[in-house]
Amino acid sequence: YYMNWYLSVLKNYTGFSGRARRKEYWMFILINMIISAILNVIQAVIGMETPYITLIYSLGVLLPSIAVAIRRLHDTDRSGWWLLISLIPIIGTIVIIVFLCQNGTSGNNRFGNDPKQNEIN
Repeated sequence: YYMNWYLSVLKNYTGFSGRARRKEYWMFILINMIISAILNVIQAVIGMETPYITLIYSLGVLLPSIAVAIRRLHDTDRSGWWLLISLIPIIGTIVIIVFLCQNGTSGNNRFGNDPKQNEIN
């Protein structure tokens, strides 16, 4: 069930339009972190000094991560350009996390239909 959230983000890796609900975003982040941790343990066990496997994995999920973050911002009725605020050290990261944790706008907004209305779960 949880992997479905992760896989749906990977399948929609070029989808920068529309909206993503909180559950979709945070399930993707959670599973992404678990996979990264497992890869790091595997690399440590086999004695890799440079984490090439994790680097390749991180590059592979970079575009889907950006896309789902932009869709999450769209759900809060913000432009995806707000993601650039995270480039400001500390304060920018805190602001973007607050935005990503907020409830999405109920009903339709300028970025599309409410994803909670279209889902049974």
